[in-house]
Amino acid sequence: MTQKIFIAATGQNSGKSTTSLSLLHLAQKTGRRIGFIKPLGPKPAVLNGLDVDKDAALMAQVFSLEAQLACMSPVVVKPGDTKKALDGHLRPADLEDKILTACAELEKNCDFIVIEGSGHPGVGSVLGLSNARIARLLDAPVLMVTGGGIGNVVDSVNLNLALFEKEGADMRAILVNKIISEKREATLDYLRRAFAREPLKVLGGFNYQPVLANPTLRRIARVLNLPLHGDPDAGARIVHHIHIGAASTQRVVELLHDDTLLVVTSSRDELLVTMANLYQIPEYRSRIVGLVIPGTAPLSKITQQILDRSNIPYLRDGNTHTTAMYQIINEDVSKTTAEDVEKIDLIRALAEKRIDFEELVTLYS
Repeated sequence: MTQKIFIAATGQNSGKSTTSLSLLHLAQKTGRRIGFIKPLGPKPAVLNGLDVDKDAALMAQVFSLEAQLACMSPVVVKPGDTKKALDGHLRPADLEDKILTACAELEKNCDFIVIEGSGHPGVGSVLGLSNARIARLLDAPVLMVTGGGIGNVVDSVNLNLALFEKEGADMRAILVNKIISEKREATLDYLRRAFAREPLKVLGGFNYQPVLANPTLRRIARVLNLPLHGDPDAGARIVHHIHIGAASTQRVVELLHDDTLLVVTSSRDELLVTMANLYQIPEYRSRIVGLVIPGTAPLSKITQQILDRSNIPYLRDGNTHTTAMYQIINEDVSKTTAEDVEKIDLIRALAEKRIDFEELVTLYS
């Protein structure tokens, strides 16, 4: 019989996809035939000519599940679908049939299926397909992923538990993510006491990992919709710090931390040239991920030549001001892609260390 686990979360960016990656990796290691489905996909993408959710595309690429792709994302929400549903042109019963058919098809060839919800548990309600409704529809017990902390976790779990209980879905455990390392045991102890009266097991997930939380340079290039110049292999580097190069050149150099992305306006020739030269020195290459160069002023010919010869990675935008560029980057929430090999390898390693897969298998059998 196929084992199914529905991955929900108390809110967006709690770690649903990271948890899905972890469980699929651990199941695959045991020799199980794995499957993945994102029943309601609010983030459309195209893979192998098929419209799918981005998370379905990610899992298909990472675990070589392309043969399942047609079943991995049965309902992809596109612009205008909400109004179509409210106008009666999209029937919930038809969408439910698509989800049930896709999941049944996966069950024919899989021993272990991860079903990933969308956003917070209420997402999809306008289509009659909230996370809780889908979990009950597919008869899949729920693992609720949370962020770190204590009070916030208790409040958000209780709030969301009510929706799952209303739909008759079976929530069996919470997986606490983004735990402060030195507070791990105390945090889990308090949460277990807080939920002692609930039929919920409290499981420890990942400690807070900046590598997982922060974007790669390639991700930033996509967010800004700009081509990445310079070293083509630098796109996989993870940006841990973002600085605006507003101070003197010497002070900017002094403030560089490891893996810094520097936002420097195009008129700062001296600073741009200095960064390009420092990038040639191993001690500084570890500190400099690359440059984002906004500003309407054109780069001088000699500065452009020095940048290109140094091979320093850079993104150039002649239409956006420095502050606006910084805000766009800083407000983006990094999402893992199939190209983020370093992150995916780390997730696999952390999963083996932090998640007791056999305990989960027993709990969700």
